Amino acid sequence: MSTEPPPENDPFQKRPTEPPPEPPPYGGGPYGGAPPGPGGGPGNPYGDQFGAADPLAGMPPLANRFKRLVARIIDGLLVSIPVTAVFKAAMWDWDPANWNDGRSTSLGIIIAVVYFLYEGLMLTKRGQTVGKMAMSIRVAMLENGAIPEGSPGWTRAAVYNLPQVVPCCGFLFWLVNVLWCTWDMPYHQCIHDKAAKTVVVSTVH
Repeated sequence: MSTEPPPENDPFQKRPTEPPPEPPPYGGGPYGGAPPGPGGGPGNPYGDQFGAADPLAGMPPLANRFKRLVARIIDGLLVSIPVTAVFKAAMWDWDPANWNDGRSTSLGIIIAVVYFLYEGLMLTKRGQTVGKMAMSIRVAMLENGAIPEGSPGWTRAAVYNLPQVVPCCGFLFWLVNVLWCTWDMPYHQCIHDKAAKTVVVSTVH
């Protein structure tokens, strides 16, 4: 039997294999590192088998929609209860059950304006309202994860709150706005998020 080594151009000769390249490190984005998502590339929760860039790579986890709802309820109660109490004390003969009374409409407008001021101040200072602090979530600029200081924070608060003062149509806009995050992809933004270029993320990693 011949013991000569096979020629180099032999197509059946087994070539030594090199180890696969190491995957790139996670992170590098403005939000810091992100763990691999199930079924896809680094940090890709959608499992893109074609290796497309993941828009969520490097971001903290997006806030749970239920936590966002609970945060809104907390903030709503925090604003509406004291405002209503003061209004009722000032209007001693006012009946809250009588929605045909113009004072009920006035109360709704006052609550919306106070909520706007409350939310705008809190977001521009720390990116969180009291409700969001309780739920461990915060508002961040989509571009770099920063607190929405100045115009973005006030824009977000205005688009959420002020349309409610418009009779009928304002409530419909508000309803579509808050539901928008249930189908928006990939950032789960409401319309007020899109207007301010913000996202809501978790503060717990």
